[in-house]
Amino acid sequence: MTVPVELAEARHSIDNLDAALIHLLAERFKITQRIGHLKARLDLAPDDPTREAEQVVRLRRLAEEADLDPEFAEKVLGFIITEVVRHHEQIRGEGVI
Repeated sequence: MTVPVELAEARHSIDNLDAALIHLLAERFKITQRIGHLKARLDLAPDDPTREAEQVVRLRRLAEEADLDPEFAEKVLGFIITEVVRHHEQIRGEGVI
């Protein structure tokens, strides 16, 4: 079955956006790894509930401005934060500074 041109173009756009998301996430996690090493060196907790709460508020506002469901944005951020904290705990546990 042949895919209509309009559908193929839309899928191509999605593929490009997915690639951009992956690259942005990779860059974000490189930075959070640096932060994890810094926190371990300074003997700071792997998580920062105050910062996390501020980020939730900020991202919910950005989502609203972008016409994106704030609940969805919060869920995505929650998953990312969970992974970042897990990495920071791992860095701290390994003593890799």
